[in-house]
Amino acid sequence: MTRGSPGPGGRFFDDFRVGDTYRSARGRTVLEADNTWFTLLTMNTNQIHFNRPFAEETEFGDCLVVSTLTLAIIVGLSVADTSEYALANLGWKDIRLPAPVYAGDTLWAESEVLNIRESGSRPNCGIVEVRTRGINQRSDVVIEFVRSFLVPKRGGSGAASQFPETSEEWRVK
Repeated sequence: MTRGSPGPGGRFFDDFRVGDTYRSARGRTVLEADNTWFTLLTMNTNQIHFNRPFAEETEFGDCLVVSTLTLAIIVGLSVADTSEYALANLGWKDIRLPAPVYAGDTLWAESEVLNIRESGSRPNCGIVEVRTRGINQRSDVVIEFVRSFLVPKRGGSGAASQFPETSEEWRVK
């Protein structure tokens, strides 16, 4: 079953079902500045990411977005649907990059629940495994990966609302 974002707050362990698919509510256009800053922040010295004349001579014909930036954006787009309440990422595997990403591409995330299980060490939590893919505006899959994370059960510790409660009266009428 394909479902949209759960709204503010995310999903608890109890809300996941194997086979459910979640699509990000928003897309994210990757800017040239994003790629430049990420290249600088990560000290990535591969010229295909920042030297246009160099990149134009490659089979890609232009600068490529750093693959770990693509990963970060797709994970970020998937958080509202999958791991907004997660207490920890537990693992990543099978990261694949089947198509290049260029500055100006807009990306969306789609995640499918592969496995859910109770945590053996934390009775108030469960482990969720999803596969996620990033799709661009041309419907090309640009990245795919599997991720597992620890998420609390409904009512478990760490699952309390972060919105502060107040006893103050409203002052605006």
